[in-house]
Amino acid sequence: MKSTQKYFLGCSGWYYKDWAGNFYPEKLSKSRWLEYYSKQFNTVEINNTFYRFPSEKTVKGWYNKTPDNFKLTLKANQVITHRRRFKNTQSTLNHFYSLAETLNEKLGCILFQIPPQKSKDIDFLKNAVKQFDLSKNNIIEFRHPSWYNDEVYDLLNESEVGFCSVSSADLPDDLVITANITYIRFHGVGSEKNHYLYSDKELKEWTNKLKESNSNQVFCYFNNDYNANAPKNAQMLQKIISNS
Repeated sequence: MKSTQKYFLGCSGWYYKDWAGNFYPEKLSKSRWLEYYSKQFNTVEINNTFYRFPSEKTVKGWYNKTPDNFKLTLKANQVITHRRRFKNTQSTLNHFYSLAETLNEKLGCILFQIPPQKSKDIDFLKNAVKQFDLSKNNIIEFRHPSWYNDEVYDLLNESEVGFCSVSSADLPDDLVITANITYIRFHGVGSEKNHYLYSDKELKEWTNKLKESNSNQVFCYFNNDYNANAPKNAQMLQKIISNS
């Protein structure tokens, strides 16, 4: 794959039972799934950190099971983004950052997902980004279309925070780039959503957008996990980018 220092392509998680036999060898122990996954891709987005804080031992395990050029992106815990919505969360966020730092040079990004019912609110956004550690690659995923707005993009650029572009049924297909970093989540489109399998044509169209981005780093994660569609599509995108 060309420019592995620029393109980081993978999936939103690696631990899905229906991937056994579809992506993982049938008899491969689950304890070796991450090791196997990291030989196919150079990054993973970890979603379970949204539901629970990992132990330092767990994070070190992720570090030790992956190769030197691998990047791990962590999804910020729901206590920060959904329950408290960035109110009185600085100490909790600092704790999350400290766990992320256990990954050292393998830390990719920190993904902050905003609740879907939360519409554009500049004061809310300012309060969030002022709590960020700007030495990290902080990315925000908005799930309400009102956030697709120049005022939002300007604030993120000024704050050195990345915008998470998405491919989904409910939001624009725009490739939005802030803070000189490209970050895309492929959720699946149409009524199938995470059951969706992207076509070669669709991924070539996204590749054309990526080639025009001029970002220092590009992170792409497939969240269409059903039936191992995510790793299938990630491998397709690898091949398309390598040949383009």
